[in-house]
Amino acid sequence: MRQLLQRTFAADGPFAGRVPGFKLRAEQLEMSQAIGEAIESTGVLVAEAGTGTGKTFAYLVPALLAGGKVIVSTGTKTLQDQLFDRDLPVVRAALASGASIALLKGRANYVCLYRLRRAAREGRFATREEAVQIRKIERFAAVTATGDRADLADVAEDAPAWAHATSTRDNCLGQSCPDYRDCFVMRARKNALAADVVVVNHHLFFADLVLREEGISELLPACNTVIFDEAHQLPETARMFFGETVSSAQLVELSRDVRLELRAAGGASPELERVAARLEKAARDLRLALGEPAARLAWSQALRIPAFTDALAKLDLSLNVLEQALAAQAGRAEGLDACARRATAARHLLVRLRESEAAAEVRWVEVFSHAVQLHVTPLSSAQLFRRQMSDHPRAWIFTSATLAVGEDFGHFTRELGVAEAQTRRWASPFDFPRQALLYVPKAMPEPAEAGFTEAVIEAALPVLKASEGRAFLLFTTLRALRRAHQLLEGRIDYPLLVQGIGSRSELLSRFRALGNAVLLGSQSFWEGVDVRGEALSLVVIDKLPFAPPDDPVLAARIEGIRGEGGNPFNDLQLPQAVLQLKQGAGRLIRDETDRGVLMLCDPRLATRPYGRRILASLPPMALTRDLAVVERFFAARPAGGCG
Repeated sequence: MRQLLQRTFAADGPFAGRVPGFKLRAEQLEMSQAIGEAIESTGVLVAEAGTGTGKTFAYLVPALLAGGKVIVSTGTKTLQDQLFDRDLPVVRAALASGASIALLKGRANYVCLYRLRRAAREGRFATREEAVQIRKIERFAAVTATGDRADLADVAEDAPAWAHATSTRDNCLGQSCPDYRDCFVMRARKNALAADVVVVNHHLFFADLVLREEGISELLPACNTVIFDEAHQLPETARMFFGETVSSAQLVELSRDVRLELRAAGGASPELERVAARLEKAARDLRLALGEPAARLAWSQALRIPAFTDALAKLDLSLNVLEQALAAQAGRAEGLDACARRATAARHLLVRLRESEAAAEVRWVEVFSHAVQLHVTPLSSAQLFRRQMSDHPRAWIFTSATLAVGEDFGHFTRELGVAEAQTRRWASPFDFPRQALLYVPKAMPEPAEAGFTEAVIEAALPVLKASEGRAFLLFTTLRALRRAHQLLEGRIDYPLLVQGIGSRSELLSRFRALGNAVLLGSQSFWEGVDVRGEALSLVVIDKLPFAPPDDPVLAARIEGIRGEGGNPFNDLQLPQAVLQLKQGAGRLIRDETDRGVLMLCDPRLATRPYGRRILASLPPMALTRDLAVVERFFAARPAGGCG
């Protein structure tokens, strides 16, 4: 396969005439050959490829040439759509491949005919706009071949009406559904089972594993190669799916579904209506008991809140009463039977949460604006993931721009239990010493000191002036972001965009169109954001993205590592921070013509022994601590050239 790949990626090969600007890149060819060898030997390869390597073609080409069934899993639906709509068709055409392809998303992305019809018939909506949206979805469902909500531009993806028109794993009726034969989810799954290449995302991949444990899924057993793009997200996604969660929102929805299914069954039961209403109130009271949103509490912390323990007891009682009331309705309607199963599952998890905690897991509570989630999460997903890899020989490819700390892949391979994997790393082909500058300002206070965010903004203002806006300011906390917004408002002559005011896609679209904007972002802008050209010439990061040590999952993992004689900082906290920092830094140079400055405001890069290790993990940019050097860098940009 090596020679075939060499011909495919050659300067005069099949891509040369089909992909504008295509040229032979040694890194892309080497990566493709390594992946080809792993596929041929059904091996495990962990491959880090810097920005600009062209990793998508590097894995698609050998996967298609090798034949067999291939699953490609991505971190985001955006990349999933890009792969299916743009990259795969180009590669298939260039290779003259007859491989069939399919796109498979999670069930919440497809219209559920049963729930849509039930909602339309019931006609009870919070607003007139919701009712209008439901009618649009009905018209769409009548003509669409896929039922994919992304294909309906007239109803926003986050519109409340979709909650009435889609299903979840909890409320899907499965084969008992009267619309099962016309189900868009089942149609998509059948297409995926028949296709040679299936594009999924990580959440769906793990959801499929969960179904497989129950003997339902046939997707993974049939495949020869699994490729994970944006693989750095896998350990966290795996922990979430191998754990268990019950939320107040789930229980509110259960309560509503009980009442809707009761009416759909054609009979009244005032007592069951009252029991369902009590469950909804109990679920809402549980959320109210926990105060401010954006909190993550260890289970023991939550239990020290008297209002929470009282609300939890009332919720348990309400679920118990509902479970018994639904048992009395058994066999009356499949919808009510499904509600009974959901009530039983939720109560079993509540019982488990209140038992003593096992050593290999952590119980915790997450508080959102309108809901609370109760979690049981495994401390490690390695053994659980490993079990999925061992049942049938196949190639496993893990790739991302951020998997290694320096040259060390140990953190990632430990997290997923793939210690035997071959590891390879290709640096970005971009000319970072020429294209980029790393600025670590002097005399910054420690991040824990009062006034740190104020110091970040004061240090950033002259750099923003030199860059003429065109900047991302990335923060590790929403609190710091909000404070920065207050400090910058009215002090800069450039448009100011702030995360949370509009969707991410809307903000990015405005940022690109304005050309000189300053965007303040937190977690969702650290990765998966691609702004090429002059519009983004400066990325400011307030501090090293160490996860807060009081986070309940992290705290439990730290104790677990310490109990095994490990070093939590070196084995967990530092690698996590480095990989997250590499993601944020990766927003800056997205093309070989880009120029820009990465400004890291954390003094620990210069004052702590680990600072050198962190800097060595970043692309090879010239380092300066002198503002004048930054100003000269921006002043020297080519006339009419990229920033």
